[in-house]
Amino acid sequence: MLSLMVVAAIVLAIGLGYKTRINIGLYAIAFAYLIGCFVMGMSPNELIKLWPLKIFFIIFSVSLFYSFATINGTLERLAEHLLYRCRNVPHLLPFAIFFIATLIAGLGAGYYTVLAFMAPLTLLICQRTGMSMVVGAMSVNYGALAGANFVASQSGIIFRGLMTHAGLSDDQAFLNSAGIFASTFIIPILVIAVMVFTGKQRKTISQSVLDVDTPRPFDAVQKKTLWLTVIMMLVVLVFPIAHLVAPHNAAVTFLNSKINIGLIASIFSVIALVMKLGDERKAIASLPWPTIIMICGVGMLISVAIHAGAIKALGSWIGTSIPVYLVPIVFGIVGAFMSLFASTLGVVTPALFPLVPGIAQSLHIDPMIIFISIVVGAQATSISPFSSGGSLVLAACSSEEKRQALFPQMLFKAAPIGFAAALLFNVALTFLF
Repeated sequence: MLSLMVVAAIVLAIGLGYKTRINIGLYAIAFAYLIGCFVMGMSPNELIKLWPLKIFFIIFSVSLFYSFATINGTLERLAEHLLYRCRNVPHLLPFAIFFIATLIAGLGAGYYTVLAFMAPLTLLICQRTGMSMVVGAMSVNYGALAGANFVASQSGIIFRGLMTHAGLSDDQAFLNSAGIFASTFIIPILVIAVMVFTGKQRKTISQSVLDVDTPRPFDAVQKKTLWLTVIMMLVVLVFPIAHLVAPHNAAVTFLNSKINIGLIASIFSVIALVMKLGDERKAIASLPWPTIIMICGVGMLISVAIHAGAIKALGSWIGTSIPVYLVPIVFGIVGAFMSLFASTLGVVTPALFPLVPGIAQSLHIDPMIIFISIVVGAQATSISPFSSGGSLVLAACSSEEKRQALFPQMLFKAAPIGFAAALLFNVALTFLF
């Protein structure tokens, strides 16, 4: 009964957040308090300790560093330069949009930031070239997702934090996160290729001429920001990779044990401020506070659900009621349906990731396959107009008429195409690996 109450609270928090446009995380905190303290008998101090402090610190510190590249225009200028270089191959524009969004998100801009400034530009390109808005929307959304999933970018860091919180080692979390990035990078290329080369899109786009103004050169601040970002990513990645290559080397093991992306990002934020790459107040104000609140608030409620036994019960049901070979596929389907209305980062992965280690161990499945299936499934339907990605793309439409025309295409074409591609990939992943 208690487990059902917590599950109902999670569903209700998502529903109320969607209906009232109030952050789901705030509802989750309220329900965690009411159920944890007044139904389960937890003390307020015990409940507050359930706040995912490690994940909060990592998101805060990493987002703070990467915010300098956003507020001083470095990432937007980089996107302009890359797009300008693709002006002579218009039929490859969907791929260019995807790779540009991937690169910008991978450099730390994060999913929502990339969509915020790339979606309007993409829809404008669709208007000028005759490219299908569905193709454009899926290209930019896929790119923002794939780049953000990079192991040193926003979503990849969150995934690693959730995995270590669920009991995995840092090395395991790093490898699993790399697998998620690789998968979500490969799928879009295949989907975009099918959409462009099997229909009329290639001919339509090839006959167009993209008129793109010559971008302004990078200024001194933006050049420094790019170099500092690259150095930061190298520092974060080189030691974990070295440890995977040489796990028994004492020096590498010692240095890797001292690497923490949150603490490193904090140092680089200080360096950026000393170099005057951006204003401190603007950098802090530009942090993704709604995302942080949502992830941590839902994480607190999920922790209450774990204490109530709901997660264990769900894991037991999946582990005993579903054939072993279908478990990753089912996780992917569940993630996809949840993501139609909820955030992958804020709701889907915090709810499903804690189930994975126990199920993987009991059923002798590689946990990486289940983690990948969850994210691939969830992000396949994030283009839904009811989800965060789709809503941002709709908000980028220049008129209400275009918005109304795009809405059903995203819901009944883009989301089903993404879901079908994810399902096929997860089936292949499950039976081949």
